[in-house]
Order: sequence, then structure tokens, then C-alpha cells
Amino acid sequence: MSSDAAVINEFKSQITDAKQRSACIRIRGGGSKDFHGVSLEGDLIETKDFSGVTEYEPTELVLTARSGTPLKDIERTLEENNQILPFEPPHMGSEATFGGCIASGFSGPRRASQGAVRDFVLGARILNADADDLQFGGKVMKNVAGFDVSRLLAGSFGTLGLILESSIKVLPKPEVERTVFFELDHRSALDKMNTLAGTPIPLSATCFDGNRLAVRLSGSEIGVTAARKKIGGETTEESSYWESIKEQTHPFFEAEGCLYRLSINPTAPIDQYDDALIEWNGSTRWIWNNGTLSEHQEFANQYGGYATVFRGNRLGEPINMMSPALQKLQQKIKISMDPDGIFGKKRLFTEF
Repeated sequence: MSSDAAVINEFKSQITDAKQRSACIRIRGGGSKDFHGVSLEGDLIETKDFSGVTEYEPTELVLTARSGTPLKDIERTLEENNQILPFEPPHMGSEATFGGCIASGFSGPRRASQGAVRDFVLGARILNADADDLQFGGKVMKNVAGFDVSRLLAGSFGTLGLILESSIKVLPKPEVERTVFFELDHRSALDKMNTLAGTPIPLSATCFDGNRLAVRLSGSEIGVTAARKKIGGETTEESSYWESIKEQTHPFFEAEGCLYRLSINPTAPIDQYDDALIEWNGSTRWIWNNGTLSEHQEFANQYGGYATVFRGNRLGEPINMMSPALQKLQQKIKISMDPDGIFGKKRLFTEF
């Protein structure tokens, strides 16, 4: 028996045993996203031993890897071929894994221009609550058909099954990138973001950190140079700034307490949150300790969005406030894929 088969059989044994004992399971890669959620409950299954890139053809722009593969190894492999993960996933720690990248669904500064994790997932292989080895989706865009379970796994935090491996679409690395800074107040910065988002330029990221607006341009040398001249501002080749936003090492994130993320209409007013860090062309607002989850959700409801406790949540307290209809839909999905509630009990919701 190969070592890979032995690892999978151990996973199956752990799932079967938990089901027989009416216990629950917590799936963990590198533990870099343990800060997020309602609570961490259940017997631990660690995926780090199930590692490696299984298929990668640069000309096809598709990579398949096992869940325990270090995320930095994935990015290093892509870098060698001048390619990137389009959604610019945050690691949030040195031990981040590929499976955790998919399961968390977290995206970085490039998300507003390129898309989220789920937009690039082509297929997935999982172990379900019966320890069955199942394959969903495919490894090329044209083969992805039927109920898209593989994309449903993005953001599920291990509550629907154990991801064994995933196939994702990758993209060529931009020829050049330039960051342009503008000294603006929060209202002017939000207006500038909204304007730039509707301008035909190679815009790949925006962020207002309370002091200045950063705008990243990515693409061909000709396109980026033309865009830079068009929008003005102070230009640099600084990349560490975006790393600090992606990994939340920027000084804004050094505060302690409860960090909320508001995902709302990018044109929503900023007056109520004039101390927020604003990303994704205005559609993401990061807030420290200002008000309660219910108050933030009330504001978000007015602007077509939702509020989430991203980190610093009190153990056992909800991290979101879903509408009854959406919560019912989430419960249906959970019951259909994990009827006995084995995976990730109370990781994302207080009720299940």
C-alpha cells in the first residue's frame, strides 16, 4: 500500500470512528485560520501529511494539489513558471496549506478585479461523512458541469467534508505592477475608488488605510504606464504594502479586540465608519471594536451586504447574523452533505 493510500485510509478510519461514537471532527491544515469562527470543536484530523502537487501543466493554466501542500510551495511552483493564484490568498501564518486556502475562501487585494477563490476552483476530491472518496468537477473549464459541489467547498471551513485535493485555474503573472498613492481624506478616497473602478485602466487593487489611498495597476508595461499618467498620484514599485494588507500585518491590524468585516455596496457612505480601512474599491470595510455585530449588520442591510466577526470573537458567540431564509438554506446544504453533523460542529454557526 502506498503512503498516500495509507494516509487516506487513516482519514477514513477517523471519520468512521467519529460517526460510530456520534462525535465530531475538526479538520486542520496548518492552523493559520484557527482564529476565525464560532468555536473549535471535535477530534482533530490533520492534513499536513497528505501533501504534494499531483498535476500541473503551465500551458493549460491548471494546477491540482493535495490539501496538505504548503501554500508557499504552491506559490513557489507557480512563480517558477511566471504564474500566480489570481485571488491572491492570505496565508495568515507560515504553516498555511492549500486545503486551508480553499476551505477558508479568503481572498486578498486582487479579489475585486480577478474574483474570489470559488471562481477559480475547477474540481475537488473529498471524503464525505460516510468516508466515501468522491470527485466533483473536473480539471479543465469545459468539464465542469452539474451541481458545483467543488466551489461550494470554498469558504466551508471543513464543515461539509474533508478536502483531499483540489484543481484550480491559475493565471499568468502581470508583466509589471505599479502602486500609486494619493493623500486624501476618507470621503475623497471612497469617491476616488468608485471613480477608478469605473475607469478603463488595469486596476488590480485599492486600499485606504486612514492616511492615504493606495492604487495598484497591473498589466503590460504600455497599459500600466498609460494608466499611471491618466490617474496621476505618486508612483512606486512598492509590493510590501500589499503584502501587509493581505496578511494583516499593516499597523491598522495591530489593534486588539474584535475585528469586523463589512461587505457592502462600494458606494455606501463612510461617515459612520470614518476610522475604517477600506478595500476592494469600497466594498470591504474593516472595523475595530466599533459597535456590535447586530449594529453592523443593521447598517449592512441598508447597503446590500453583511457583517462578519473576522477575528477576536468571544468563544461561542455568532460571527454573522444571517437572515432566516439564508440560514435555512445553509442548514439544508449541511444536512445533505453531513447529516450526522460530524464535520466542523459550530465552526461557522452557533446552531450547527
